[in-house]
Amino acid sequence: MKKTTKLIPLALALGLTGLTLTKGAWAAEDSSSFDSTIQVLPFCSISTSDLNFGSIAAGITPAVDASTSLTVDCSNNTAYSVSLSNGANFDSTRRMSWGGNFISYSLYSDASRSNEWTPTRAVTGTGNGSSRTHTIYGRVLAGQNVSNPGTYGDTIVATVSY
Repeated sequence: MKKTTKLIPLALALGLTGLTLTKGAWAAEDSSSFDSTIQVLPFCSISTSDLNFGSIAAGITPAVDASTSLTVDCSNNTAYSVSLSNGANFDSTRRMSWGGNFISYSLYSDASRSNEWTPTRAVTGTGNGSSRTHTIYGRVLAGQNVSNPGTYGDTIVATVSY
């Protein structure tokens, strides 16, 4: 705190003019100052869209590719990383399930599908105050024997850390 004391002639303090003051007639004034502050915290949000591989015939699966988007919105200059969980049916690979049957698939961060996106291999970026879209590239692995028709599914959790 900064403290300042000023002495003002009594006539001025009372708004009197045209008066003669005797020596030593003074009024006192006291003041103090303060600082105002606010802390702006970094912020990020994430949203996703479903990944739909379409339809295939029962039998030996072909390789099926699909993609979807993930959107990250972070405050300016906020470094972030996005990881994807292994899913609810993971057993050495991500798997979609239906009635105890499984179809294996993988998720990638690049169109050539060479960089698998996992809980430990995150995608990173820096926020600029606007939404940034990342593409998730999926591939159903070829050569799987799927004899049971049905709608197979899995749930992946996308997490942004900042």
